[in-house]
Amino acid sequence: GGPMLYELSETADVMKWYRELIPTAPDDLSGFFAFLTVPPAPPFPEHLHMKKMCGVVWAYAGPQTKAEETFKPIRAFKKPALDFVGPLPQPALQSMFDALYPPGLQWYWRADFVNELSDEAIAQHIHFGKALPSMHSTMHMYPINGAASRIGKNDTAWNYRDATWAQVMVGVDPDPANNEKTISWTKNYYDALHPYSAGGAYVNFLMGDEGEERVKKTYGGNYERLVAIKSKYDPDNFFRVNQNLKPTKL
Repeated sequence: GGPMLYELSETADVMKWYRELIPTAPDDLSGFFAFLTVPPAPPFPEHLHMKKMCGVVWAYAGPQTKAEETFKPIRAFKKPALDFVGPLPQPALQSMFDALYPPGLQWYWRADFVNELSDEAIAQHIHFGKALPSMHSTMHMYPINGAASRIGKNDTAWNYRDATWAQVMVGVDPDPANNEKTISWTKNYYDALHPYSAGGAYVNFLMGDEGEERVKKTYGGNYERLVAIKSKYDPDNFFRVNQNLKPTKL
């Protein structure tokens, strides 16, 4: 696994190719699309430092003997400006970007589940991807297809197993003085893309200022069942610093 990065000018081609590939990808292969600013440090080459780019961070969990065959059509699509895909332990892939996001940063999130990635939506993504407000700000689209989609939407709390992606816009900066800029970018990006969404969002991406209705939409038909469980085990809402499910008595 690892990232493949492309020029920002290639975003439309990359996203159109990506939207066709992901729904047909084997269960052993996943990859999230991202906008990013290349960090000014190794192992990234100096000529890419601080450059805004798009890319896909791939994860392949199948037999290593089939890895090259799996990535062959991906590499045949378009030569990346940077290809970091190679054999590595899963924990190394999972923690690959941890050093870029130390404790103490200012964060603001907005998210949606997405079923389709239309040409109109891609145009909006390009507009905001070009305008990343800080080095740490980003947008990720996490695929949901494959094994996760083959479980009933009412079998667990997760209501959007039939979505194609979990999309999140994230404004991040170390300086609180820049909060207005990063929050504005995040909200405007979200507002522009929300009309193309499936309605809810991955619950861990919800901010505390989004309101109870947003939580209800995220859980959909499972909401009342979760409230019943909450009312039984936490009737006083002790655990409330979260995307809160209010017990019935409150």
